[in-house]
Amino acid sequence: MREPLLLFCNWSTLGVCAALKLPQISAVLAARSSRGISLPSLLLELAGFLVFLRYLCYYEYPLLTYLEYPILIAQDVLLLLCVFHFNGNVKGAAPYLALCVASWFVLSLQKWIIDLAMNLSTFISTASKFAQLQCLWRTQDSGAVSALTWSLASYTCAARIITTLMTTSDLTVLLRFVIMLALNLWVTATVLRYRTTVGKAE
Repeated sequence: MREPLLLFCNWSTLGVCAALKLPQISAVLAARSSRGISLPSLLLELAGFLVFLRYLCYYEYPLLTYLEYPILIAQDVLLLLCVFHFNGNVKGAAPYLALCVASWFVLSLQKWIIDLAMNLSTFISTASKFAQLQCLWRTQDSGAVSALTWSLASYTCAARIITTLMTTSDLTVLLRFVIMLALNLWVTATVLRYRTTVGKAE
């Protein structure tokens, strides 16, 4: 029972993450607008993913426990380019992308650097969710924000809680997934709430 469950959680997470940001990217392209999407939230999320992936690689975690992160980072970069494009300044993404590449190498220079970055990554990822929530609260309009993307993100966090408990039981990683699950559900509920409000107003 344990092994099939672990395999299911690993592969289902990978499958979901392969398409996780596609509804969001599709919504932005269809609307030809990034309205409702928080740029600080997206940048903080990208930083959190990058640190988390580097941490798992550094400590040689089983490949299936983090294989989705390169996919998520690639999708976040694509979404970032879409946001900058529809804001009229696609070249503005270049410094952020350069910083991400440089950080990948700096993070693994010393053990204390990657450990500190991992501890901070939970706060970074938490800040990214609150940045998106603040954007939604301020505008009271979910705009081009995809509820499907956020609900899929909630599923992947729940699945990763199970795989972490069944493999490494790393409390730092586990705490991160629990917090991210709660915040992803909160963002999903907020997006749906404002979508319903706007629909009634129309």
